[in-house]
Amino acid sequence: MAEAEGGSDKKASGVESLKDKGNEQFKAGNYLKAAALYTQAIKQDPQNPTLYSNRAAAFLQLVKLSKALADAETTITLNPKWEKGYFRKGCILEAMEQYDDALTAFQTALQYNPKSVEVSRKMKKISQLARDKKRAEEVEKMRSNVDLAKHLDELKSEMSGKCGSEECDDAFSFLVETMEAAVKSWHETSKVEARVYFLLDKEKTDTEKYAPAVNIDKAFESPDTHRNCFPFLRQYAEDSFSRAACLVTPKSIMSYPQVWKGQGSRKWKHGQQDGFFVQFEAPFLRKLWFIPSSTELGQTLCRDPEDLDISAHELIPRLFKEKSSKS
Repeated sequence: MAEAEGGSDKKASGVESLKDKGNEQFKAGNYLKAAALYTQAIKQDPQNPTLYSNRAAAFLQLVKLSKALADAETTITLNPKWEKGYFRKGCILEAMEQYDDALTAFQTALQYNPKSVEVSRKMKKISQLARDKKRAEEVEKMRSNVDLAKHLDELKSEMSGKCGSEECDDAFSFLVETMEAAVKSWHETSKVEARVYFLLDKEKTDTEKYAPAVNIDKAFESPDTHRNCFPFLRQYAEDSFSRAACLVTPKSIMSYPQVWKGQGSRKWKHGQQDGFFVQFEAPFLRKLWFIPSSTELGQTLCRDPEDLDISAHELIPRLFKEKSSKS
């Protein structure tokens, strides 16, 4: 009996020695060596929850999250009333960005150790991370599901009263596609190119000579460049037999005209907010929008298009000769 007890003491001493060496390696940042030492100790004492808890911490540092979680679960199984197992589990689930489950684990840890400042601090952090993650998912959904047609329903009705069905459908689709492409570009790069896009006539336009888009990045540098730009655009629209045009330009490059200035807060409601303009030109209709932009959780997000009074804010004068409404 004495020999058995002596052997047991020797075994316990060996496990404690391996655990202490593992702890030293962990504190030194040698997590792989620490995990190996804890593993050796576990082989000698497989029912010791502290060893699994320590190895879970080492695996977490090594970002071996599945192994870490398995060890945390074993810790809980071996000692269900020890808050450390639940704390380890919560930390690992946090690293997995499973914030709701992490919060549940920390709440259980707090039940077994209500005075733990560390657990309370973690719960506060996780709650904020969960809110941030939810908002980030909402922002990403808004960024990826760009659907501007729903914001332009009234415009489509207005168009249908001014032109034929096919002409109206083509012009509306052209506008929506141009605006959506601009929004997607803004989301991906935080910028759009200053361009005028033309709805070319499929039958009449010489596509070898006329492209569907013209860069106008210099047009807003000064009154002179602005004055010289739109006669060219008018001629281009006429010679290319364009049926409509859509100007897209970022607010940031516009030195002239700064159409948001001198209008008062009632006519310009966006202050210094960044964003871009879209001006639609057709013989039967002219429209202008500002699409404001903001930053949410480090992500660029376009807001809904804001309809502007084109008579007060126009970026360029009329491109097409005015056409009366259909009879």
